[in-house]
Amino acid sequence: MDSILLLVFCLSCCLLFSLWKQNTRKGKLPPGPIPLPIIGNILKIDVKNIHKSLSKLSEVYGPVFTVYFGMNPFVVLYGYEAVKEALIDLGEEFSGRGETPVIEKINEGHVGIVFSSGKEWKELRRFSLMTLRNLGMGKKSIEDRVQEEAQCLVEELRKTNASPCDPTFILECAPCNVICSIIFQNRFDYKDEVFLDMLRRMNKNNEILSSPWVQIGNIFPILLDYCPGSYKKVLQNAAYLKSYFMEKIKEHQVSLDTDNPRDFIDYFLIKMEQQNQNQDQVFSLENLVIITLDLFGAGTETTSTTLRFALLLLLKHPDVTAKAQEEIERVIGRHRKPCMKDRTSMPYMDALVHEVQRYANLIPNGVPHAVTCDVKFRNYIIPKGTTILISLTSVLYDDKEFPNPKVFDPAHFLDKSGNFKKSDYFMAFSTGKRVCAGESLARMELFLFLTTILQNFNLKPVVDPKDIDTTPSSSGFISLPHQYKLCFIPV
Repeated sequence: MDSILLLVFCLSCCLLFSLWKQNTRKGKLPPGPIPLPIIGNILKIDVKNIHKSLSKLSEVYGPVFTVYFGMNPFVVLYGYEAVKEALIDLGEEFSGRGETPVIEKINEGHVGIVFSSGKEWKELRRFSLMTLRNLGMGKKSIEDRVQEEAQCLVEELRKTNASPCDPTFILECAPCNVICSIIFQNRFDYKDEVFLDMLRRMNKNNEILSSPWVQIGNIFPILLDYCPGSYKKVLQNAAYLKSYFMEKIKEHQVSLDTDNPRDFIDYFLIKMEQQNQNQDQVFSLENLVIITLDLFGAGTETTSTTLRFALLLLLKHPDVTAKAQEEIERVIGRHRKPCMKDRTSMPYMDALVHEVQRYANLIPNGVPHAVTCDVKFRNYIIPKGTTILISLTSVLYDDKEFPNPKVFDPAHFLDKSGNFKKSDYFMAFSTGKRVCAGESLARMELFLFLTTILQNFNLKPVVDPKDIDTTPSSSGFISLPHQYKLCFIPV
């Protein structure tokens, strides 16, 4: 009996504390639905499609509102004006990174460049951007690597002999090899078992991290310890990848020539030696492993998933494919490699790549931000450390900027004369101080890989185009297309 009374007393205290915490902050934060004790507004959120739930809430509470995931308030920014005002006009104040318990458990207290904040993030991001530029990002040297990989991709697709195939892993190989060449200095053969195992593990983690279960785990972290489910597989895969990266780093330590850095790992090891007396230990082997994990995750999965969406959309819309191939034939022909200079002469292909990214809406709610100090925003006071959720969907699917936004149409990025039309609403890479560090590389890869594929192959669906489903199979952290097959017919 005493134990039951104690349990009731503890639960009552938790409920009262939850109510007190929510009520003390309610007057400072933007309006939103009234949260329930402990669970917050979780009953109003569809974890399978969070951005759809946020859209409904914005209709009631406007472009800036608060939702409680568990006992934690999240301020949601919905629509271009609110997102721009926060991430660009108040970029520094909104440059923190929100908590993501699943990722924090993977990183084990170490920091990279995607999920870190504060001084460490600024220092590591500054170093990473400078190093990536030194290694050719945004320059001709990296373009040569991407072109070479595009040709390897074509040769691998030829080996399918025009038979139906699932393009998932073939499309992952190409961007992953570009990242490998930047970090390890070498690429892998597409049949290399170590390479394929690495891709399978990254792909599986991507799938699990986008699942409803992990979204719930991020809201109620205690569930991750007591009901781990597929989350265990994420940790196992991450542990394997981190161990593999550490092995490569140790190989680099043995052969390091400080006067002739070969790749990203070498540059980091040299920086470690220079900072040896620094007590902050920002440049450590453990942090290098996490940065490598970040670069592979952001540089492989996002690009390959976008390419999968692109081919699926082209299968669904053969008229778009025909227009793109006509432009490729007219500007490049069949025997010269596509290059980035071609993009200015290929407005339709440029618009096509942008429209794929807009329509795919790859990371619908962005990566959570946090405010770095108490911020006055539209007459509300957002306390320091509050998590900020950015609805990129609301920007990419704005019906005033993009008429009929739910329709895939490259004309969204073309003017009346057929010239490419830039849009401030194109935030596929986010915007502000947290904009994707690899944006220029990703843009290059998407244009060159997709153009090279369409230059060399006709795409043949295995089902009637009208039966192809282009809606995401899941829309958790990242939107993933349904699995599909197609035939690559050499032209």
